[in-house]
Amino acid sequence: MLLVAAMVIAAAIFIADTVTQLEIAVAVLYVAVILIVVRVIERKGVLAVAFACVGLTILSYFLSREDFSRSTGFVNCIISIAAILVSTYLALQNRSALTALHESQTELAHANRVTTMGELTAAIVHEVNQPVAGVVANAEAAMRWLEAQPPEMAEAKQALEGIVEDGKRTSEIVNRIRALARKAPPRREALDINELIVEVVALMQTQLQRADVSLHTEFGSEIPPIHGDRIQMQQVILNLILNAVEAMATVDGHRHLRMGTKAIAPGNVRVEVSDLGVGLAAGSLDRLFEAFYTTKSSGMGMGLSICRTIVEAHGGRIWASPNDGPGATFQFVLPQYVKSS
Repeated sequence: MLLVAAMVIAAAIFIADTVTQLEIAVAVLYVAVILIVVRVIERKGVLAVAFACVGLTILSYFLSREDFSRSTGFVNCIISIAAILVSTYLALQNRSALTALHESQTELAHANRVTTMGELTAAIVHEVNQPVAGVVANAEAAMRWLEAQPPEMAEAKQALEGIVEDGKRTSEIVNRIRALARKAPPRREALDINELIVEVVALMQTQLQRADVSLHTEFGSEIPPIHGDRIQMQQVILNLILNAVEAMATVDGHRHLRMGTKAIAPGNVRVEVSDLGVGLAAGSLDRLFEAFYTTKSSGMGMGLSICRTIVEAHGGRIWASPNDGPGATFQFVLPQYVKSS
């Protein structure tokens, strides 16, 4: 659609520059065509369009200028060509800078995931160790039942079924860890946000128990799917849960974490993560999602910044607010998935 609009605008500029006798550099308006096409086609295509605009400018000059106005027309032609070439160069440089920025953000997000998984090493080992221990116990039980005289086949079968279930559980844990730690390009698809929260909470369960944090989920009914990348969305949820756990680390008494989802108009899904931690300082709200800003002595200040980058890249927004009582609530809103026709 943008490419068609650019072609229409270019044609209109050429006609105006050729037919009218205005003593102004009408062809400078080709800059608008360059700014449009740089958003939808690759570098070589942009250069081709730029040279086409230059060609149209020169052609219009020879078609429209009378002898008495060739001096002014020549100056306007040179000005227009210079404007087209300079704007093309700057547009391509800006595009390269944005591409480099996106790659840097992707690298940083991956590093954050790996660092986060490192912090969860003890919990991960514990999660994997449980089903492995179950496999060993069931295998020993199966051997005893088979060695009995006569062999207890029903009991042995039950023990072997337990091994299969523990093996599947181990595989699920490993797959969740690999999904979070792997480095892969974003892949947008329809996602069940409630399912994503359940997956991350399952991975975090031991960590929550170690921190003595009780978790309560309130999933809204008829939540529409969102359009996003599974790994990145899991990272946002994981970072917010870790942030809440760390906020309650120094709190005596009840440590309660609440997570909820809700469908809101028009066509959006809201996710809330609320804790009973130390809360938010009034002066920190404006800088909370800035890179490298942290109120923790051991923090890097990247977790919430990466959350904002991911959420905004998905067309949503994220914010935080202090609770009426202790703690704080983090919320983010994402657009629902709309199937393309």
